[in-house]
Amino acid sequence: MTKNVYLAAPFFSPQQKERIQVVREALEANPTIGRIFEPEAHPYQEAEFGSLEWQKAAFMLDTNQIYQNDVMVAIVDYKMEESDNEADSGTMFEVGLAYGTHTPVVIVQFDPQKELNLMIRQAMTAYFDASQNGLIDLKAYDFDVMMPHFNNNRDVI
Repeated sequence: MTKNVYLAAPFFSPQQKERIQVVREALEANPTIGRIFEPEAHPYQEAEFGSLEWQKAAFMLDTNQIYQNDVMVAIVDYKMEESDNEADSGTMFEVGLAYGTHTPVVIVQFDPQKELNLMIRQAMTAYFDASQNGLIDLKAYDFDVMMPHFNNNRDVI
C-alpha cells in the first residue's frame, strides 16, 4: 500500500523551489509513496491573489489536503541563503496541524547547523539531513511502516 504525501515547504524563492524539487524527486523514487500534494501546484485562481477570498480558499484547500493525506513531509529550511534560517511560519503551522490530526510528520533539513525548535523535534516521526545521505535515505524509507528515523543525531529527546 502506498502513502499519499502533503509536501509542506516555503516556495517563495528559486532556491526554495529547488529544494522542493529535489525532495519531490526523492519521494517519487520511493515505492511506498503514492500521490504528492504540493500547495504551490494547486493555486486558487478564482479570486485576486492576496485578496480575502483567495486567502480563505488557499487556507481551506491546504488544510483539507493535510486532513486527507497519510503523511506530511516538511522542508524546514526557509531563508537558508540568508543569515537567519528560521523555519517558515506557514510550514510550521502545517506541521502543527498535521501532528494535531495524528498525521506522521517527516522533517527534511538542508541546513543541519540550524537547531530545530523543540516543538518540531517532538512532533516529527522521522528526520532526514539532506546535506548528507538524507535524500538517499528518503528514497528508501518505508512510509508504510513509518519507523522512526533520525540521521545527524536529530533524535527525539
